[in-house]
Amino acid sequence: MIFGDVPVDSSEGLVLAHSVRSGGLSWAKGRRISRADIAAGRAAGLSMLTGARLEPGDVDENETATRLAAKLCGKNLTIKGPTHGRVNIVATQSGVVTFAAEMIDRLNAVDEAFGIGTLPPFTRVRHGDIVATCKVIPYAVNEAKLLAAEACARRIDLQAFVHKRVALIQTRLPGTLDKVLDSTRSVTERRIMALGGALTSVQTCNHDRAAICDAVQALAPSAHIVLIAGATATCDRADVIPSGIVAAGGTIVRLGMPVDPGNLLCLATVGTLPVVILPGCARSPKRNGFDWVLERLFADIPVDGAAIAAMGSVGLLAEVDRPEPRLASRLTVPKVGAIVLAAGRSLRMGSNKLLADLHGKPVVRHVLEAISNAGLPQPIVVVGDTADTIEAALADLNHARVVATEHRAGMSQSLRAGILSVPDDWDAALVCLGDMPAIKPATLARLTAALTDRHSIVVPTWRGKRGNPVAWGRTHFERLASLSGDIGGKALMAELAEQIIEVAVDDDGILTDVDTPEALEALRNQTSDGKSSGSILPPD
Repeated sequence: MIFGDVPVDSSEGLVLAHSVRSGGLSWAKGRRISRADIAAGRAAGLSMLTGARLEPGDVDENETATRLAAKLCGKNLTIKGPTHGRVNIVATQSGVVTFAAEMIDRLNAVDEAFGIGTLPPFTRVRHGDIVATCKVIPYAVNEAKLLAAEACARRIDLQAFVHKRVALIQTRLPGTLDKVLDSTRSVTERRIMALGGALTSVQTCNHDRAAICDAVQALAPSAHIVLIAGATATCDRADVIPSGIVAAGGTIVRLGMPVDPGNLLCLATVGTLPVVILPGCARSPKRNGFDWVLERLFADIPVDGAAIAAMGSVGLLAEVDRPEPRLASRLTVPKVGAIVLAAGRSLRMGSNKLLADLHGKPVVRHVLEAISNAGLPQPIVVVGDTADTIEAALADLNHARVVATEHRAGMSQSLRAGILSVPDDWDAALVCLGDMPAIKPATLARLTAALTDRHSIVVPTWRGKRGNPVAWGRTHFERLASLSGDIGGKALMAELAEQIIEVAVDDDGILTDVDTPEALEALRNQTSDGKSSGSILPPD
């Protein structure tokens, strides 16, 4: 191929390297100049054109790209193009891409003319997704170079997903919440359905070897895959769940995987049946190492210990929280402050509920006094449109005011404003609602004392029911600040179940808020009959 400037009069067959706009002409780059074009160019006053002229033995860019794509295009894939020296290889089904990455490297190393780009091996794709693109850089390639590239090319295949019946076993310990089990089932079922499978059986059993053994033996005959979500993480081959699988006649294939999140996944088999002990992160819908294993199983791609060991070079998943090492972050005397969310619009109340009178004080003032009496540092009060009136109600109390300018977009924006205002020396933040005036100072003190490290999430319970406020370790601040809509930190709890510490308290105030006039009147009517709590009691 010869590239350069060519007189217009001798440019027939030239492939334009650049667009031409002159004297009414509008030629796009890549145009092959014809005899008629020469006349039109001369009439438009052109004297020279820049482009490429093919020589004997050269193969045009489109043909080159098509030939290479044909060599690469394997099972369940098709070719789209060519256009300007580019051909795309596209999925005709949903599944997992398989090929040798080293092959693509060798092909591209043949000559700089070749630009073959692919998704990473074992990527999950949907029907219509581009799996690879073959781009030829110059306008033509010598036949000998193209033959050398074709000799390096090997098929890229798409292993299509196959319908599978999946059984889910969940283990429980005293204190395991039904809502955690329900959430795990829901998240798992959505994963399975997205791959074209069905969650055909679900069983909950005690977290002990015998119960797990019985559950595996009961469900294995009718399933293609068995998943086990444990009440605690599996940390050894001799731990409870692996031991139960072995008792059921199974074999532990691999404990742990070099993928984060997903390190604590355990793969086992019972005969030829794959059994997967889920890592804690699998309770979240966010992508993690478990997805990699499940997708391969649904595509009938063998997964063994060696396959999992080979996942590490791409195993650090982006955009996830990675806690600091536990030993480095262990807290002896944690510093915990309170964020009070007081920017709500009180739509159900009809007026600002935080300023409503309760035993001679505004509702929100009860909350701040409880924080002060618990010995916590200066709290952060997040306010919205009624900032001035809230400030007037709290004028003599020690606090820092933060205005959530986007509070009308939902609770998440008030939470974000508070989190972004937390001092650098706080190890955790106790997120308090401004409309919960019955909370006891002793309850706040117990929650802060229960914090063990910056990864902890401390949740109060009363008679088995979770309530507010919740203490969030500093590790989770970034996630809290990234929430959107009318939601709070509760949206993250199912995914972070392993970090949660429940603290039972003798305080029904953790469940008592003021959302309606009836709720406020009920609080006003409470006296010292044992039903009311803490700061809402009338003065003696």
